[in-house]
Amino acid sequence: MLTAVIVACEIGFWVLLLAGLACRYLLRRQLLSTILLALAPAVDLVLLIASVLDLRGGGTATAVHGLAAIYLGVSVGFGHRMMHWADVRFAHRFAGGPPPAKKPRYGAARAARERSGWYAHLRAWLVGAALLGLAIVAIHDSARTSALTNTLRLWTVVLVVDALISFSYTVFPKKAPASRV
Repeated sequence: MLTAVIVACEIGFWVLLLAGLACRYLLRRQLLSTILLALAPAVDLVLLIASVLDLRGGGTATAVHGLAAIYLGVSVGFGHRMMHWADVRFAHRFAGGPPPAKKPRYGAARAARERSGWYAHLRAWLVGAALLGLAIVAIHDSARTSALTNTLRLWTVVLVVDALISFSYTVFPKKAPASRV
């Protein structure tokens, strides 16, 4: 059942985001747009409540509970970036806004972008790790929380690998190819 809640929350997030942007740019309803966009991250509360209720009912934590914590962390860590990404593209497509800026491909600008992405990942990990840690401590039964511990370990490895890759652009900046004359 928790898997269905995760899927429903993901769909709900994007539906509210797109509805909010449609109200902003197509219908010119600023207040309604603001309300819908504010509700988009609030969908995560539904997932948090569903996860807590499932575990409080004596259930054993599974990889799905770990995925729920990751989802919540990513929503916090990357939510603003995702909303901005969608806003810029929606404004360009439907409201005559400027085209989205191209991602920097070389040099210091690329390195800064990669570091920024890692910092968002770190924020996501901090939130998700806190939720996983709280669940592990609250349940206080390693047999029932081993899936959460494994999720935290794996995500920590992913975070470290992401750091190595992201900061490699600072240490070894990618250079633009030499222009041909």
